Amino acid sequence: LSSSSAASDVYKRQVGSRMLTFETNTLQWLLIGFEAAVGFLLVVGSKSQPFPQPSRRFGMLILSLTFLVAVGQMAPKPVTVTGHLVFLTGIGSFGLLAGIHHLVRTRREVLIAPFSGFFFCVGVGGLMIQTWDSLNQFEQWSGFLALVVLGCGQTWLVFRGLLIGRLPLAWSQAGMVALQRGNISGDDGAISCFEKGWDADEEHLNPMAYLALHRIHLFIGDKAAANEWYDSLLDVGGEEAVAVEWIEAIHSALEKIDKESSNRLPSLERNEQE
Repeated sequence: LSSSSAASDVYKRQVGSRMLTFETNTLQWLLIGFEAAVGFLLVVGSKSQPFPQPSRRFGMLILSLTFLVAVGQMAPKPVTVTGHLVFLTGIGSFGLLAGIHHLVRTRREVLIAPFSGFFFCVGVGGLMIQTWDSLNQFEQWSGFLALVVLGCGQTWLVFRGLLIGRLPLAWSQAGMVALQRGNISGDDGAISCFEKGWDADEEHLNPMAYLALHRIHLFIGDKAAANEWYDSLLDVGGEEAVAVEWIEAIHSALEKIDKESSNRLPSLERNEQE
């Protein structure tokens, strides 16, 4: 009986070890899938940004690192769950610093911060759960409050970036860059960018976008659309509400594209006199 009981105990330990290995391996692949999904969403979502380079590069960085980790998963000693969580915490911290800088200061990009927040929350939360049993009651309460703060911060990032993120200034800047490159039409052209470069909360940007659209449509010979945008410009104060330097920059960029077509634009001297 004793030998039968011992064999049964050995069998149970083997089954338990296999189950643990299976669960760990499954969790590792789930984390790899999560990392790849975030990188893919950043690359795809970058197309909707006025300046797609930051989120596209960050997404490609995540995909490259995830690919290396996935290849390493086939090795005899793959990356542990703790290693994945440390990776998520590290790349999430870096992404949060860069993303919040773009979200709050440069106002050119709204994707990096919230997606990096997902990385950081999963990484820190997972590391905390792994050490939960070794914590005393005070440390557990402190960890719980830290998780609540992380959740509130991530909620703010999602609402501020993904749901209500507006980039009127960045769209106007992107429109000027496109115009200086001679790109007028198309999804990434100056017209498309300036059409998104207005906002009800930042009214000072509206006349800049309307004037640019008026001049561009005059330049391409679409007088009907030019008159519509000029009416919109008059509704927000007319050309007097736009800095002369902005008008000069628009005229200069259009003149470089086609000097003959730029003759359709109103004279800058007349605008200055008015």
